Amino acid sequence: MYITKIPKSKFYQVVYFKNGKRTTVSTKTSIKKEAEIFLKTFKPSVKSNAQIEKVTQKENPSAITLLDFKEEYLIYVSSLKSPTYIKSINLSFRQFYNFIGNIPLSEIDVRTLDKFITSTFSRTERGSHLYYRTLKAAFSKAVSWDYIKENPFKKIKFPRVPKSYPVFISVEEFKMILSQTKEDFLNDLFTTALYTGMRLGELVNLRWNWVDQDISTIQIKCTNDFQTKSKKERIIPINSTLETVLFSRKFQIKNACKSEYVFTNPIGIKLNEDFVSKKFKKAVRSAGLNDEIHFHTLRHSFASLLVQKGVSLYVVKELLGHEDLATTQIYSHLQHANLEKAIALL
Repeated sequence: MYITKIPKSKFYQVVYFKNGKRTTVSTKTSIKKEAEIFLKTFKPSVKSNAQIEKVTQKENPSAITLLDFKEEYLIYVSSLKSPTYIKSINLSFRQFYNFIGNIPLSEIDVRTLDKFITSTFSRTERGSHLYYRTLKAAFSKAVSWDYIKENPFKKIKFPRVPKSYPVFISVEEFKMILSQTKEDFLNDLFTTALYTGMRLGELVNLRWNWVDQDISTIQIKCTNDFQTKSKKERIIPINSTLETVLFSRKFQIKNACKSEYVFTNPIGIKLNEDFVSKKFKKAVRSAGLNDEIHFHTLRHSFASLLVQKGVSLYVVKELLGHEDLATTQIYSHLQHANLEKAIALL
C-alpha cells in the first residue's frame, strides 16, 4: 500500500490491492506529508466494513462507533490541521479508546467522561488537559454531523491545572549559550530564533527567497513540503543585528554550497530539527544554565523581550503567528510588571 499522484486528480491517492484488484482512494490533499498521515491511518478492511455499514449509519447516525468516527474525523482535519495536531488527535482517541472501548458515540455519557478525566489527570495533568481539549473539539464536530445531539465534554468541569509561566532567557544568558556553540551555522540559527521568534521547523525550512534584505523582512511561507503550525503565512521584520548575521551567512553560502536553504551544514545539507535541538541543549548544559531551557525557550524569550520593552500583546501575537490572543496572553504577567513599574514612578 502506497501513495501516488494520478493525472486526473490534484490529490494524492492511496493505492492498494483488494482481491487481486488494484484499488485507489483519494487522500483529499495535495500535500505529501498530510497524505502520508492519511496513509498511516487508512485501513482497507476498516474502510470496506464502513462502506458495508454506510446505509445503516445513514439510517441511524447514532450507531457510529468511536473508532469509525475517529477515522472519519482524521480524514476531515488532515488538510486543515498541522501534523503535530494530528498526532494529538491520534493520541487522545487512543487513550479514550483504551479506557472505554469501541462503543457507539451515543452511549458515551458524562459519568464515563468524568472517570476518564479523573483517571488520566492522576497520571498526567497536562496530558489529560490535552485529551480533554482535543476530544471536546472532535465531539463538537460529531454534533454538527448529527452523530450525537450534544457534546458531553461541554458538561465536564476540568480540574484546575497549576498555572506556570514559560521559561525565558536574558540576552546575557543567550551570549553564554553562543559561547558554548562551536559551529558558526548553529550560532547564526540560534540568533535568528531569538530575534524572530520563529519555530524550529520554520527555521530549518527557511529559504533565501523568503528573505527580502531590501525591505528587511522575512516572509514565512507554506510550501508543498512544509506547512506552518497554523497553516498561515506571516511577515517578520529584521532588525540590524539579524541583518548583519544574514548578510554574512549569504556571503558564506554563495562561496560554498549555494543552497536554497538559509541554514545548512558546511556542505549544504539541510539541517534536522532533532540535531539542532540536541546541539542547543548541549550548549545550555555546557553554559551551566537552567536545565529547563530548551530550543523553544528562544521563541518565548523573543516574546518576553518584546513585552518587557512595552510592545503590545496584539503585535506580539502577529509576530509569533498565534491564531488566538489567549495563547499570547501567557506573557501578560510581564506586561503587568511593566505597568506596576510605570505607576511606581508617579
